[in-house]
Amino acid sequence: MLLRMNLSAAQLASYDRDGFLVLEDFVDAEACAGLRERAAELVRDFDPEGVVSIFSTHEQTRTSDDYFLESGDKIHFFFEENAFHPDGTLRQSKERSINKIGHALHDLDPAFDKFSRTPEIKQLVSDLGIEEPLLLQSMYIFKQPRIGGEVTCHHDATFLYTEPLRLVGLWFALEDATVDNGCLWAIPGGHRLGLKSRFMRAEGGGTRFKVIDDTPWPEEKVQPLEVKKGTVIVLHGLLPHLSRENRSPKSRQAYTLHVIDASSNYPSENWLQRSLEMPLRGF
Repeated sequence: MLLRMNLSAAQLASYDRDGFLVLEDFVDAEACAGLRERAAELVRDFDPEGVVSIFSTHEQTRTSDDYFLESGDKIHFFFEENAFHPDGTLRQSKERSINKIGHALHDLDPAFDKFSRTPEIKQLVSDLGIEEPLLLQSMYIFKQPRIGGEVTCHHDATFLYTEPLRLVGLWFALEDATVDNGCLWAIPGGHRLGLKSRFMRAEGGGTRFKVIDDTPWPEEKVQPLEVKKGTVIVLHGLLPHLSRENRSPKSRQAYTLHVIDASSNYPSENWLQRSLEMPLRGF
């Protein structure tokens, strides 16, 4: 069950000023536990034989293999960078090695579909100005104990660009997120800096970055967003954010959902694409 609420004028003003909004107690403990249990079941049933796709924000184009590029309308599993020995074998169990699951959980798994398509979430994105919502992408992020990798500073519009830009990210904390276990960090007001780059499919295969503004991020302004389980952090599509490595003994599991507006154009050169048989859906 999710908490039903309407955003106040003060909350909307805060979102407009900072580019993010922290809503505590949006998801109850039972719903958080249900998603964690379902994610564990998916990993348990996943056979990694022949599948070694590693998620990395350091060398994104190098690690963008076909398995990644075909995940827009599938449920695929991606490993942590530090999950493997030099000989290619896992350092620890499969369950402790997966970085994330993506990118169509909300359409292909009943538990995630039910969680993602609630009146509460629909109302939230409506309050944020998404009038014709389409659920574009979902990810389950484990941030594994001791090996949870860093996610470098970025904004979501780089990867999920629309014209005009009408994109909202929802980051649901399924466990407490702290500085120790790799919480989100954000640059308040950084969404006003504009689009830095686009991550696109390259002609002839693979991916490339199109650089628009190579000015460094003002990371000296970054602030931690430590939150309790059940919190949702709303992220403007242009908000610069990151997360640091998790070297603690505790995981930091989260579910993310990205919503766009059907009135905007979603370019065919964006990396995440779907087959004609599986069009984007709303609520």
